[in-house]
Amino acid sequence: MNPETIGSILESVIGIVVLIGALISVISVIGLIRLPDVYLRSHAATKSATLGVLFILNGAFLYFWIFEDHFSIKLLLGIVFVFLTGPVGGHLNGRAAYRSGVSLWKGSVRDDLKEDLKRERQERQEGRGL
Repeated sequence: MNPETIGSILESVIGIVVLIGALISVISVIGLIRLPDVYLRSHAATKSATLGVLFILNGAFLYFWIFEDHFSIKLLLGIVFVFLTGPVGGHLNGRAAYRSGVSLWKGSVRDDLKEDLKRERQERQEGRGL
């Protein structure tokens, strides 16, 4: 294979990676609009949007590395930062919503934290002597 064909194939693969990231981000937006409560929306926002952004950033990183001969530390740091902070931020948003009393969707079948939160509040009151 000649170098032009390989370059064309690599461009197509990188374009597909970026396109997959964009499609996953669109799915995330649809989830934000359609899902019924803050917990499900948070799940859609963190999982899908994080994955979509990671695909797009990886495509950009590969493009600059392969075609521009530029190894971008900034893009790598962006990938690591999004990978670490997106899911953690979504978890903390859901936890804050739950602890502040935002109710679950009426179709939810399970609430694993209800008893733990009740026990924690009771222990906190007993510890204060209330």
